Amino acid sequence: MKKFFLLLLMTFISIGCSSDDDTIYDYIGTWSGTYEGSDKGVWNIVVASDGKVKGTMHSDVNNENYNISGNLSTSGELNASIGLPSDGDFRGTLTTDKIGNGNWSNAVPTPTRTGTWKGEKE
Repeated sequence: MKKFFLLLLMTFISIGCSSDDDTIYDYIGTWSGTYEGSDKGVWNIVVASDGKVKGTMHSDVNNENYNISGNLSTSGELNASIGLPSDGDFRGTLTTDKIGNGNWSNAVPTPTRTGTWKGEKE
C-alpha cells in the first residue's frame, strides 16, 4: 500500500510540474536576423523571463531605427509592435530549435511597407 501511495504521489507531482510556464525559459535571450519585402534590414530582440520583448529594426533603405516591443507566449508566438507610438506589427513564431520567422508591417514613413523576417537565437 505504501508503494502504491508513493507511486500515486509521484504521478501527481510530475503532472503538477509540467506547467507551460516552464517553457518560456527556452526563449529567453537575444534573437536577431534580417527582414525583407518593401523594406529590408536587420532586427534584434531580447526576450525577458516574463515574456516581454524589446528590440529594434534597422532599415537599410531609410537608414532609420524602429523600436520593437511586445510579448511572447509560452508556445513561442510573438506579438509585437513597431514604433513608439505603434506604427506597425512584428509577428511570428520563435521555436525551441532557436529559429524564428514571421511577418512585419510598418506605416512610417508612408506608404505602409510589409514583408517577412527570419532569424535565430544568439
